Amino acid sequence: MPTFDNFHDYSAGLTGPICGGFTIAPDDATDVAQVTRAIMVSVAGNVSVVLKSGDTVTLPNLMAGVVYPFRVARVLDTGTTATGITGLV
Repeated sequence: MPTFDNFHDYSAGLTGPICGGFTIAPDDATDVAQVTRAIMVSVAGNVSVVLKSGDTVTLPNLMAGVVYPFRVARVLDTGTTATGITGLV
């Protein structure tokens, strides 16, 4: 029996619940599959990113299991020490 979704006809937005996710492998030259609504890490550390705006920043000391609302276009290998990075959409 399929799972019933009371909210199937609601449009997705940045204030709605996260509906998908994917594993991100840091790479200095390759963008993520799609711009994220948020990211999460499973092992704490720094995450160097290119944001949707094109700005490059290092997000210091991200804690494991916390959802961070960053619109990320690329996660850079250089400068990233956190592991288990998940993109949330």
